[in-house]
Amino acid sequence: MSLTLYYHPLSSFCWKALIALYEAGIDFEPREVNLGDTADRAAFQAVWPLAKFPVLRDAARGKTVPESSLVIEHLARHWPAADSLLPADAEAAFRVRLLDRLFDHYIHLPFQQVVAERLRPEGQHDPFGAEQSRSQVRAGYDLLSSLVASPWAVGETFTMADCAALPALFYADHAVSLAAWPTLADYLERLRRRPSVARVLREAEPWFQYFPLKDG
Repeated sequence: MSLTLYYHPLSSFCWKALIALYEAGIDFEPREVNLGDTADRAAFQAVWPLAKFPVLRDAARGKTVPESSLVIEHLARHWPAADSLLPADAEAAFRVRLLDRLFDHYIHLPFQQVVAERLRPEGQHDPFGAEQSRSQVRAGYDLLSSLVASPWAVGETFTMADCAALPALFYADHAVSLAAWPTLADYLERLRRRPSVARVLREAEPWFQYFPLKDG
């Protein structure tokens, strides 16, 4: 098989790439990596020295593609079944990329800082920093609730922006409830019912016990 995805089923940015692959029905070899295992980490670093998920190896083209957005762009460029994930129209593609970046930078990344705070050892917590991150998530919600269309991020077509939205909103909802942003809450429910998304969530479910979804 020419495509290999190096990933972990609990990794939120890996979800983004997995949704795209499942959405397009593209065959690939899933290579689950345990970064806590020295040998497994070393093998992954031989593929991508930074050892950050996800990474797509396209053996047929001799390319290693890191970063979730670039993975999806690579799929859209080379697999007709994935071309709708990034529209051919330049203006539409620009809007997809814009929303993809907004979900990643203004919701997804601040929530990861909340997670980092939850994982700090006793006596080294930073409640002020965690609240700053939650404030950034709220600002992201405010912005994106006014930009997201219906039924999907840019309208009728499911795109890379929706692949980015699911992990961002699913995880961030555990830090800052979406209840006060009904537009985004409804959008998240639509995403969860999408078959490609439902498959990713189902595969990740056994790992949720290891994730600090709640404070304390």
